[in-house]
Amino acid sequence: MALDRVRRADAYDIVALITTVNEQQRRVAMHGVREELIESQAEAIGIPLHKMVVGGQGGNGDYVPALRRALDHFKTRGVADVVFGDIFLEDLRQWREKLLADLGMAGSFPLWKHDTRQLAEEFVRRGFKAVVCCVNDPALKQGDVGSELDERFFRSLPEGVDPCGENGEYHSFVYDGPIFRRPVAFVVGETVYRPLGAAGATDGAAAQGPAIPVPVTSMPTKTKGFWFVDLRLDGPEPAGPVMQ
Repeated sequence: MALDRVRRADAYDIVALITTVNEQQRRVAMHGVREELIESQAEAIGIPLHKMVVGGQGGNGDYVPALRRALDHFKTRGVADVVFGDIFLEDLRQWREKLLADLGMAGSFPLWKHDTRQLAEEFVRRGFKAVVCCVNDPALKQGDVGSELDERFFRSLPEGVDPCGENGEYHSFVYDGPIFRRPVAFVVGETVYRPLGAAGATDGAAAQGPAIPVPVTSMPTKTKGFWFVDLRLDGPEPAGPVMQ
């Protein structure tokens, strides 16, 4: 939706999409989405993809240097602004802006402080299509992964769960909408549970995602783990690691 808004405003020359990929799993950090799906997504949108590969344990010690290298790559090409889809996490925005300022760049936040329920309604109204690829237990449950982000899904969210998953309650893979030239063809595979502390879960020491400073959420209990659904391109099975 952030990309949709900046495109409609015609205020930027968009040169690339940046996605964080785990070096070992070759999947999007925290989302668990396969690398080849992100490549297909960018191709369908029509904007070059820059994969920010993060190795090691995936914490700040690995994430921040990779991010600096990725941003510096574009800074040397004359890029001055980076667009983010953040909505209301103040600490996260401040973290991003400080890092950008250190590099002599600036951030743009087209969705900032917009009502998240209205954003969810706009998502459906604009014709976006997405599937839930990861949920945070106990915010959501196994049956929620693989769900379409449609009116039914947003109406069914439990009290306290942000409609846009801004507190990390869920993550999604967008496969069609007004920013796409064609939909991404995929199939929904097996569902996998990763307890907190297992390889691939965000426990800081063994994280796929960055250990960026975000506020404590208002979930009813502490995170126990994450449910993932394995999304695959609809076609020949690609070579590469599978989700264990």
